[in-house]
Amino acid sequence: MIRRIFNYRKVPYAEIRAFSVHLLTASGSFLAFLGVVAASEERFVHMFWWLGLALLVDGIDGPIARKVRVKEVLPNWSGDTLDNIIDYVTYVLLPAFALYKSGMIGEPWSFVAAGAIVVSSAIYYADMGMKTDEYFFSGFPVVWNMVVFTLFVTHANATAALILVSVSVILTFLPINFLHPVRVKRLRPLNLGICLIWCALGGYSLLNDFNSPSWVVWGVVISGLYLYCIGGVLQLFPNLGK
Repeated sequence: MIRRIFNYRKVPYAEIRAFSVHLLTASGSFLAFLGVVAASEERFVHMFWWLGLALLVDGIDGPIARKVRVKEVLPNWSGDTLDNIIDYVTYVLLPAFALYKSGMIGEPWSFVAAGAIVVSSAIYYADMGMKTDEYFFSGFPVVWNMVVFTLFVTHANATAALILVSVSVILTFLPINFLHPVRVKRLRPLNLGICLIWCALGGYSLLNDFNSPSWVVWGVVISGLYLYCIGGVLQLFPNLGK
């Protein structure tokens, strides 16, 4: 198998290094599998730990791939396709399954909401124009792992959860900008700082099995709202942060 991958020839170091980045990206699929096992057993805290690790992998594999010029060294292997497959499972499918499995919105609405998430997200991934010239996402970028996680942190009631899911599904198809905290240059230090705060508070909430003090819950909500809305604000004010 390895010989077929590299066309029956001695493999240069650059190709080994580039292919190892693909393996790093692919490791997200195993983390997702561990998340599925945890969610099926309703161990949602463990599931979100696995998703957190998958998010870390997703955050570092892109910069590494660009640094070692993966596209140039291995042009026949699409890192973008691999990344999209992993992202759909970790950002969409698994959070939707957790939402359904938890019964947070009640029956049959938890099933309906999960179905709306996976279908709308599949359509979004097919959109070749999902990113703007400034690397904003056009439309809600189907980061359902963050949305569903916030619902768990806040112990959201059925009505609030259904409203947030419905609004996000609708925004998937609207030309409203959403932030990519790493690649968008405007307000990047602030955006990255708030993203790190959200991650830190989220990790603290997991350590407390979603039984966190109110300041942690409000911190997750406020920082999450900032990340959710700042893309639209920067779209309305194109000179802000330049």
